[in-house]
Amino acid sequence: MTRIALTGGIASGKSTVADMFAEQGAVLIDSDVLAREVVEPGTPGLEAIVGRFGDGILTGDGRLDRAALAGLIFGDDEARRDLGAITHPLVARRREELLAEVPAGHLAIAVIPLLVENGLERSFDEVIVVDVPVELQLERLMARNGHTRDQAWARIRSQATREQRLAVATHVIDNSGSIEATREQVASVLGRLRA
Repeated sequence: MTRIALTGGIASGKSTVADMFAEQGAVLIDSDVLAREVVEPGTPGLEAIVGRFGDGILTGDGRLDRAALAGLIFGDDEARRDLGAITHPLVARRREELLAEVPAGHLAIAVIPLLVENGLERSFDEVIVVDVPVELQLERLMARNGHTRDQAWARIRSQATREQRLAVATHVIDNSGSIEATREQVASVLGRLRA
């Protein structure tokens, strides 16, 4: 099976593009979904996070309080690295399990927002990058999340640069235009992947 990853910066439209691939029959393995799965109550992942960050990152019902955790790690590189050291191997293991379960003849796409940041591009035969100009990324992030310009910039700067993502791309989907234009690009990339 050809190993395919899809990535893009925050607010680039990765989810929209991934959904378009799914509509065309691709099997999606979404790292964001897996990241939630591996920290469910009772998992070794949640236990390790509590061990590192304390009970203050739990909700009243014992679930991970993502907002509380984000408050601890955003702006603290060491804390963010520690969290990644706990969750990334668990997510990677689960992703590999799911990729192995994809029936022959089906196209599977691993959606990995931090592909470049974690050096995972070398693990894939094809890398699809969802790309938008940084200024559009900034506008979308402020509108979507209600961030100030400074908050949005901080989040964008915490990720790989646009140039770093484009450097590893085997396919680029420009998501700065209309939905129809994006859908046409998805169809074109899908055709090349299936060829």
